[in-house]
Formats: sequence, C-alpha cells, structure tokens
Amino acid sequence: MVLLKNEKTAIIDDFKVHAKDTGSPEVQAALLTKKIEYLAGHLKAHKKDFHSRRGLLKMIGKRRRLLDYLKKKDAQKYQDTIARLKLRK
Repeated sequence: MVLLKNEKTAIIDDFKVHAKDTGSPEVQAALLTKKIEYLAGHLKAHKKDFHSRRGLLKMIGKRRRLLDYLKKKDAQKYQDTIARLKLRK
C-alpha cells in the first residue's frame, strides 16, 4: 500500500479533531492528499498507466467532495484544512 502505518498515524495525529478521530473530513482529505501525491509521482514515470490514472481521478473527485462538504458545514475549518494541505493559494 502507499501509506505505511507510521505515516498514516502521523497524518491522522496532525489532522484529528478529537482523541479517537480517524474519519473526520479533515483526516480523510489529508490521507487522500498523501495518496494523490504518491500516485502523481508514479504517473510521471509511467505515462501510459491509464488504470492508475483513473484511480487518481477518482481520488481527486472524492477529495473534492469531502472538501465541498467541509466548506458547507464549517467554512473556517475548510480554510484551515486547505491552508495546511497547501492545495490552493
């Protein structure tokens, strides 16, 4: 898998909302961002890997939906998450 257990727990610790949080939109978006970064690097080396490209596009769409939900629920958390993930300028 892309994320090792210690990398995944580090990301969860950085973005968790409460002590036992693993599924909040902030955490899910952060984990997807890490996977997207890895897969983007893979696709730079393997330009004709169309199956992985489809997976990448699905992950980007899922992250987009999570961030849209977060924006609708709490705009300040959305802005903080975007800034911490360095997605937009």
